[in-house]
Amino acid sequence: MLFRSLLLACAVLPVSAHICLAQTTDEQKTAHIFTTLQSDPARLALFLRQFPKGADLHNHMVGAIYAESYLKWAAQDGECVALDHGQILSHTCTGHDKGEMPAAALAGNPDAENNMIDALSMRDFVPTANDRSGHDHFFATFSRFFPITQKHAGDSLAEVKDRAAQDHVQYVELMISPGLGGMIAAGMTHPLKGEDYAQAEQALKPLLPKLVTDVRHETDEMEQQAQHVLQCSTPQAHPGCGVKVRYLYQTVRTFQPSVVFAQLYAGYEVVRADARFVGVNIVAPEDNVIAMRDYDQHMRMFQALNAQYPDVKLSLHAGELTPGLVPPEGLAHHIRSAVEIANARRIGHGIDIAWEQDATGLLAEMAQKKVMVEINLTSNDVILNVKGKSHPFALYRRAGVPVALSTDDEGVSRGDLTQEYLRAATTWPLSYQEMKELSRNGLIYSFIPGESLWADGHLVPACQDITSKTCQDFTAQSEKARTQLDLEKNFTRFETAVAHNPLLAE
Repeated sequence: MLFRSLLLACAVLPVSAHICLAQTTDEQKTAHIFTTLQSDPARLALFLRQFPKGADLHNHMVGAIYAESYLKWAAQDGECVALDHGQILSHTCTGHDKGEMPAAALAGNPDAENNMIDALSMRDFVPTANDRSGHDHFFATFSRFFPITQKHAGDSLAEVKDRAAQDHVQYVELMISPGLGGMIAAGMTHPLKGEDYAQAEQALKPLLPKLVTDVRHETDEMEQQAQHVLQCSTPQAHPGCGVKVRYLYQTVRTFQPSVVFAQLYAGYEVVRADARFVGVNIVAPEDNVIAMRDYDQHMRMFQALNAQYPDVKLSLHAGELTPGLVPPEGLAHHIRSAVEIANARRIGHGIDIAWEQDATGLLAEMAQKKVMVEINLTSNDVILNVKGKSHPFALYRRAGVPVALSTDDEGVSRGDLTQEYLRAATTWPLSYQEMKELSRNGLIYSFIPGESLWADGHLVPACQDITSKTCQDFTAQSEKARTQLDLEKNFTRFETAVAHNPLLAE
């Protein structure tokens, strides 16, 4: 009887449709405990740390790494750091440049090490005349640690997986860009003639096999290094070995159009050729002058490539903007264009939804199409100063738009997925069932292949009894359903533990 449950009729609420199952006694106790803990931050943190989190769907791998790790790897490699610029350099110190220090020497200089950590992250950020905003400081960190990232991609993947395991996250969809240099060079070599994408495809097509091979080779090396670091398939295997990971190929939108198109074209081909890659995204600050100028053209590039690759899924950064950051007209249509022209399945951030033209109509369309929004509460706070009830999280839910919590760049932001759940739970009057819905949404709207265990808020017919032979047969055919079933089992174990934990009980 552990997993047997009957479907209940769900009350119609002015928020997104809820998944409802008959509650076990332990689940009822857990729900009650959660309600009491919302006014007890310390115990709430203990509760949510152990809470099963289905997925982190918006996670840039290079931004997920803590500054301390990048500095440790720089020291191991004998690299130099520029203290005046807070930057890791790609060479050893020559002794001629003032303000440079071997990364290995930071261990004996706590002030310098702390200054480097602050420069490589949002820790203790305070605006100054030369570093005026959280937005600028956040995005500047990437160039400061970039020289160390490629050589340590496998170490980075291992760190992401181990942190996810510690945070009780089952699945991570990582944004990565292996082989990016070759794609940029290809775009530079073959200028785009207006918006003649068919001609561009013909020019680039002979280069695709090598571009894809380079991506796969770099990904192979990264995964092999991560497996070694995590000691997978040995008695000393790290918990991170059990975390499922897939990749979104992330393309950079701040280049000239021919380079952006070359990245997208190759990215789509990577998804077709390699099952580890489940979708494509486009990244870099949305308010960048080039990103704003070419945004509509980028959406048309996606539209053109969708015709060639109809099965490739898109999760697009859109609406990571606020009034004042760009002119009013810059807020008017980015989310709508991502949904209607590029056919994005998911939207990353979506902060400026209230400033979109016909925002009410767009929200209804997103709800009808089930376009999920990846909510990044900490990131939106430190970059855009959008926080608390000013965040559109509740607006999306009231409109019936599916949402899930994610981290964005947890190393730069100095957080994790538990922190995102804590922010949500202490800002809005969410019930325990609504917290479970957020966790389930991460897997429902993931790009893991296969049919979902859930349809319109209910278990699929084959799994009305999730212990039945019909459900076993269904999940055997679907990687997504198997992953979702594991989450349900984790919920049951969690609720049993919470219901009998004297630290959490009243």
